[in-house]
Amino acid sequence: MKIASLEDEPAEAALIRQILGEAGHACTTFTRSRDLLRQLREENFDLLLLDWQMPDLSGKEVLTWVRANLDRRVPVMFLTCRVEEEDIVDGFATGADDYMLKPVRRGELLARTRSLLRRAYPDPGSGGAQVALADYVIDCAARTVAHRARPLRLTPKEFDLVVLLFRNEGRIVSRDHIVAAVWGREISPLSRTIDTHMSRVRSKLALHPEHGLRLLPVYTHGYRLELTGAAP
Repeated sequence: MKIASLEDEPAEAALIRQILGEAGHACTTFTRSRDLLRQLREENFDLLLLDWQMPDLSGKEVLTWVRANLDRRVPVMFLTCRVEEEDIVDGFATGADDYMLKPVRRGELLARTRSLLRRAYPDPGSGGAQVALADYVIDCAARTVAHRARPLRLTPKEFDLVVLLFRNEGRIVSRDHIVAAVWGREISPLSRTIDTHMSRVRSKLALHPEHGLRLLPVYTHGYRLELTGAAP
């Protein structure tokens, strides 16, 4: 898994990278909060580990931005020296999924990391890892899409769009929600980025009524994926 660690103390940052790297994860360290936020606008991470006390923006401020702009399923854990009960309660209230006190302990970090990743990204054998509609099957763990057992090739952004649409079948998915969940950054209202990606998704998946699904634009709001019941 790809993990981002916000930690400005070099020894702690190196220890976190070592522990997670030896467990098979790719861990990237950020020593400034603004650098992490800038990268989150361009790259997706599977887990965020945040120190609370940072030289520019606090970990709590970073978490507030993350919960307002990224997919809320991305797990976030504080790794901090702040031991007061009100800090812990405040961290959870802001949207943290877990809270671990320093100094970092190898066994505890790995156990908490595994637990968060398991909850956020279930194994393929569990119901949360697959989405099936009409004759389409999405494997969220493997990040694959198939139609009538035929694999379809999608870019990472197109795959994220498909998952978002299929999990919200029948509902209008607003443009703001699409931007926050898939891009994690602001897109100009005049940009055709969303519409271009939606057009590619419609084409690559052949989302036509005869295949049991259709993708509809909802003027000024967003998009809606609908079951048509036409698939045999």
